[in-house]
Amino acid sequence: MSNDPVSSREDAATLEELGYTQELHRGIGSYAAFASGFSFVSILTTVFAFFPLGFALGGPAFAWTWPIVFLCQFCVCLVFAELSGKFPVAGAIYQWSRRLAGETVGWFAGWFMLIGYIVSVAALAIAMQTVLPPIWSGFQLIGTDSDPMSVDGATNGILLGSITIALCTIISSAGVRLMGRITVTGVTLEIIGVVLIVGAMFWHSQRGPAAAIANDGSHGHGLGYVGAFLASMLMAAYVMYGFDSAAELSEETRDPRRTAPKAIVNSLLVSFVGGGLMILAALMAAPSLGNDLATGGIAWVIESQLSTPLGKALLGLVAVAMFSATLAIQASASRVMFSMARDNRLPFGKTLAKVNKRTGTPIATGVAVSVLAIAVLLLNIGQASVFAAIASVSVVIVYIAYLMVTLPALIHRLRGTKLSHGAPVMDLGRWGIPVNVVAVVMGGLLVVNIGWPRAEVYNPAGGSLFLQYFAVIFIAAITVIGFLAHRVVRNRDGAPEPVDALVSPRRK
Repeated sequence: MSNDPVSSREDAATLEELGYTQELHRGIGSYAAFASGFSFVSILTTVFAFFPLGFALGGPAFAWTWPIVFLCQFCVCLVFAELSGKFPVAGAIYQWSRRLAGETVGWFAGWFMLIGYIVSVAALAIAMQTVLPPIWSGFQLIGTDSDPMSVDGATNGILLGSITIALCTIISSAGVRLMGRITVTGVTLEIIGVVLIVGAMFWHSQRGPAAAIANDGSHGHGLGYVGAFLASMLMAAYVMYGFDSAAELSEETRDPRRTAPKAIVNSLLVSFVGGGLMILAALMAAPSLGNDLATGGIAWVIESQLSTPLGKALLGLVAVAMFSATLAIQASASRVMFSMARDNRLPFGKTLAKVNKRTGTPIATGVAVSVLAIAVLLLNIGQASVFAAIASVSVVIVYIAYLMVTLPALIHRLRGTKLSHGAPVMDLGRWGIPVNVVAVVMGGLLVVNIGWPRAEVYNPAGGSLFLQYFAVIFIAAITVIGFLAHRVVRNRDGAPEPVDALVSPRRK
């Protein structure tokens, strides 16, 4: 196979084979594609944000959940990488599911991804409240209490989040090249920040690695620790998803059949290594493994062990990573919406599917995603617990959408059929079935584990059964709404017939 880059004419021809005309501009190279996946996972943001949750639920030994979740997600990642080389189309999860399992399953995969992404945009943007006011008090524009769970903090978080989302919308509307440059810059700074933070915490180690990841006994022993360990697994599950973002931008990527698979795999691998080192370093450097670490997390370790100017500089890098991640998720969400609208599978499909001739971007979908994300932000007014529950459920929804790809793929493998469309850029070969089985089985268990009605996750303040069972209620509600919406759009013309992508050995 030649290593020469495929020309834009060949990329356009590949897209035409899949039933679409090239409208989006291709301005994303290999590093920018990696950056889009890595910035979505954004370990500097998500590990910072969710470390206290994992530690509070499982103690130091929660660190062992990191490689377990990685095993599952890496298998999912390999399945996605294989598909991205076959079907380099915007709105990847929707498109792959549709071509593997039919129009209805594909539509629901896109529906769940879209909702999960929109909520994720809101959740990440509002997280600016956790880093900007500690850097400079001037970022506390409303009230004086910067605690995100307070009235002042929650309201100020809405304002900072809305400003962040608006800026991301402007950047993404200006063209994929500008968005790519900013994402690349953000990811480069994020990687530098991870190296600096990990290095600084290892330098100030208070204990060895063995002591750092041992159970401190407060969460139970032996089988009595299983429940706490499973609960603490949510931290890793909340972090290790979104690597498919590189595939969502396939129609804007140069030579996507080669670029996207590598970007998907590399973004998760780098995230696993960097995030694992951050967790270990924080546990080794923390002044104590107690309540202060459970509430303050890595930020408390940095503030305790490093000088104030250096600590603020590192928090500044976290803020840059948060902005870059919000930009990446907003772009991914808009491409899913664009892909479904282009197939006339959403209300106002023709308007949402329009591509700006000058910038080569779907501006209408970017604006729509941002408006909906800001609407989700408004739920945080006086209801921070509700917003936290919705943010948790958004992860469950995305994992369900992932299963709508990995499960149909496994069924076809077990039947002896295989993907025949496109050159074998990445082929799992004999490893396809075992990798796919792990992706489906562990992925299904993670969905159950994340959505389990734990009071400490969904109802930490107590007294609300609605919040405790919010995951089940929310998933049921959006499924019903999705069913009604699908009845309206299912028979519309517009979506090209799926390419005959599956072939049995007898029909080769």
